[in-house]
Amino acid sequence: MRTVHPIEARSLEILRSRVDLGALPPLTRAVTERVIHASADLEYATDLVTDEEHLRQGLRALRDGAPIVTDVAMVAAGITARPAICSISDPAAAGVEGLTRSAAAIRLSYAEAGPGAVWVVGNAPTALEEIIEHGVAPALVIGLPVGFVGAVESKAALRDSGLPAVSNVSEKGGSAVAAAALNALLYFEGDA
Repeated sequence: MRTVHPIEARSLEILRSRVDLGALPPLTRAVTERVIHASADLEYATDLVTDEEHLRQGLRALRDGAPIVTDVAMVAAGITARPAICSISDPAAAGVEGLTRSAAAIRLSYAEAGPGAVWVVGNAPTALEEIIEHGVAPALVIGLPVGFVGAVESKAALRDSGLPAVSNVSEKGGSAVAAAALNALLYFEGDA
């Protein structure tokens, strides 16, 4: 069982006094709370797009030891309970014709992780696009890239792809938010 620090407990108490997430299904509530806690942004209560069955599928995969793959090192650094695969710093990810470094890193990571991994994208819309196009057969994709160029579109493409996913509709997102969504599943103590 995870020990909750008093600062975290107080933060969650404040969060719960400002927004009522009690009507959400358990995993959706856990993910939404953790994302709001990490960002101090109450708008995520209505901006996140989740599906409880997708979250259950991701939780089961994590509990069965599925690899976790991230788009950037900052997302991997924010995942506190398990190591993650991140190929962004691999020299082979640089200079691949027609691909951003992030998209090339997704291909390298897939070669290591294979199908059934949990993918966590908090930075690069092109990484999310590569996950969709490359056919990685994920257990879950947490797609929360941030930005004004391509972020909204890549998250909409993720939702339209039929892949099991967590996303949001706005330009908001980022490494801390994506890691928080994954951590919510890793910390969840209920049934899958």
